[in-house]
Amino acid sequence: LWNLMDGFQSFLRIIGLRILMAIFVFLWSLLFVIPGIVAAYRYRLALYLLLDHPEFAGKIEDYYDTGCDQPADSGSMHAPAVTSLLVGESIGVAPGATVYFAAAPSWNGDSAYYADGLNWIVEQNEKLPEGEKIRVVSVSAAPSGEWSPFTENLEMYDQAVEAAQAAGIVVLDCRTGEETGFIASAFFDPTAREDPTACTGGWPSNPMTVSSSEIGVPCSYRTVAEEYWEGEISYQYDGSGGQSWGIPYAAGVLALGWQVAPELDGETMLQLLKDSCATAHDGSRIIDPAAFIEAVREAHGQS
Repeated sequence: LWNLMDGFQSFLRIIGLRILMAIFVFLWSLLFVIPGIVAAYRYRLALYLLLDHPEFAGKIEDYYDTGCDQPADSGSMHAPAVTSLLVGESIGVAPGATVYFAAAPSWNGDSAYYADGLNWIVEQNEKLPEGEKIRVVSVSAAPSGEWSPFTENLEMYDQAVEAAQAAGIVVLDCRTGEETGFIASAFFDPTAREDPTACTGGWPSNPMTVSSSEIGVPCSYRTVAEEYWEGEISYQYDGSGGQSWGIPYAAGVLALGWQVAPELDGETMLQLLKDSCATAHDGSRIIDPAAFIEAVREAHGQS
């Protein structure tokens, strides 16, 4: 009976956390290293990332809290999910990576925390030797720009993006109408998982053609890591996913490109990513990792 009640209490804690997740959304960021390559990422999360999940245990190099001040023994849905999509040992795009993780509160609508996290990434980049410089930062949020839900210090985030770009870092985020916001949601055909032309723009419940200025990334039908409380290791399967899933995927593909050709700059790598997209049956432009890597190899041979 005691063990059964322990399980019930755990269930209640998970339910309680899900309720909190409906009220609060946090930003988190991470930076990863593939031999000779460093890339940085920022994503939303509820509460902290716990570091002991087998998908990414031992891969978190450093952590920076810009002002979340949450319990260290609590996790979230988004944090382990996107971390595992990026560096997961069995489900990640770049399993050989290590992670620098920064968290920032988003519930107060203040973009200054996002700017602080991004500036921290730039500071870390300055300390890194040549050959290990940060290449890409991914922000699964819109801390400024049209339709931004943030209300304070939006210009600070814009300035931080400019500083990162001046340092040679590619920034990916959700800002509408900005050059950094070109990742869109899509979903693959479960019967043809390896065929990007079989993908569809949007979500299974709401398919739509991806805009010609964007790249669709298959975000739905994904298994990701899950850990709401320290030591309670599990996985979850999502039938529908959005940009929070797509941005780490796209950034990971870019990083794999730099693993092949570290001498290519961000502008060149982005252009190769866009030019190598497949055209889906609905006309959407869909990320094509295999074609991208082949294009990178060709560019590498010409450089």
